[in-house]
Amino acid sequence: MDGLSAQMENLKELVLAYGTQFLSALLVLLVGLWIIKRITNVISTHALNKMPDETLAKFLSNGTNVILKVLLVISVASMIGIETTSFIAILGAAGLAVGLALQGSLSNFAGGVMILIFRPFKVSDYLEAQGLEGIVKDIGIFVTTLETFDKRILIIPNGPLANGNIINHTANDIRAVEVSIGIAYSDDIYKAQSAIEEVLKNHALILNDESNVVAVTNLGESSVDFLVRGFVKTEDYWTYFFEIRPLLKSAVESVGCSIPFPQRDVHLFETK
Repeated sequence: MDGLSAQMENLKELVLAYGTQFLSALLVLLVGLWIIKRITNVISTHALNKMPDETLAKFLSNGTNVILKVLLVISVASMIGIETTSFIAILGAAGLAVGLALQGSLSNFAGGVMILIFRPFKVSDYLEAQGLEGIVKDIGIFVTTLETFDKRILIIPNGPLANGNIINHTANDIRAVEVSIGIAYSDDIYKAQSAIEEVLKNHALILNDESNVVAVTNLGESSVDFLVRGFVKTEDYWTYFFEIRPLLKSAVESVGCSIPFPQRDVHLFETK
């Protein structure tokens, strides 16, 4: 009975010694979780309103949530007497090991963050990068997805994409379409030029207030070559691209010009 009384006294002393400390740590944990939730909600709402990409906003919100919770757990553990120095050292070593193992993934992650922040392109842009081209369908944290005109899906890692050359064909509202057309040396250059200029002037998609060009750019082996550069709205690019060539052919032919093709004179010699 004396032994039981001694154990009860020891338990009472432990409760008195650590009970208040434990309750304080529990209170800090609960209040900390509530505060973190509020902070995360504020960051999420602010990021969604200010940032152009929802993916980056969610990433920032989730990342903040995880970091604050880790700091809260370490603080609570320290309050109840757990040695946190070794715990932090273990976390650091684990983080280093994971970082070394996932170098490529971390590079893609960093590239994705840079793309989402600086916005060199957006979803629906027509992109040419890393030897590939297509319409941007999705911009993720690790990869960017393109779709080609024949409906193939191209997945490009964000690391090389962010650090390489990017051609954004649809970043501007207007595009220039360049076409080359040749006429015979015996044809009248000025008639052909006037006919081509009329095609550009009268085409419904051409922006006549831009610097459209019709000029002789080359005296080739078989033809006098014109450069025909017309500016159109970006959404009209492919429509005009396919329409303009037959119109130019008809225009130069209507003024008596012809479009030559390469010819060779072959001389045969009889040998004895």
